[in-house]
Amino acid sequence: MIKRLTKHGNSYALVIDKPILELIRATPETPFEIISDGRSLVLTPVRDPKEEKKFEEAMAKVHERFGNAMKKLAE
Repeated sequence: MIKRLTKHGNSYALVIDKPILELIRATPETPFEIISDGRSLVLTPVRDPKEEKKFEEAMAKVHERFGNAMKKLAE
């Protein structure tokens, strides 16, 4: 996906589409860590440790219950 910067007051903004935000489990209130190597940017949502633990526990339950079915679907 290629995006262009949008003028926002005296600055520029990068608009992140809603499906992308949903994919990375981010909301407009989610803080992001921004890292640059001088050529590119990496945006990483900063997670609340409690929220992250809850998500990991839910994923473990899904894997425990449906792991075999998902493995068969992947074949």
